[in-house]
Amino acid sequence: MTALRVFAVFLLAGACEVGGGFFVWKWFREAQPFVWGLAGMILLALYGVAAALSPLEFGRAYAAYGGVFVILSILWGMAFDHFRPDVRDWSGAALILCGIVFMVWGRK
Repeated sequence: MTALRVFAVFLLAGACEVGGGFFVWKWFREAQPFVWGLAGMILLALYGVAAALSPLEFGRAYAAYGGVFVILSILWGMAFDHFRPDVRDWSGAALILCGIVFMVWGRK
């Protein structure tokens, strides 16, 4: 298992899940056209496929990816929804990142 492959799979899965959720959110809560919701649903389905590409065991892959999801959600919100994280958001993300590293690569 290479660190690069795990990182790439997590980024792909994150883009699909966070992007898909964002499009559904915009359609459902902010009255964007249905095509936004449909695009979101397709991306969310692709997330399941992308996550399955991970070389890690299911439990470890999904637990570690959950941390990546938190960090990508903050970054996505900043880029596309005018979200401005505070020091608590960044501190929490840093703790989560440490947990991801420990879970995925800590046994070597």
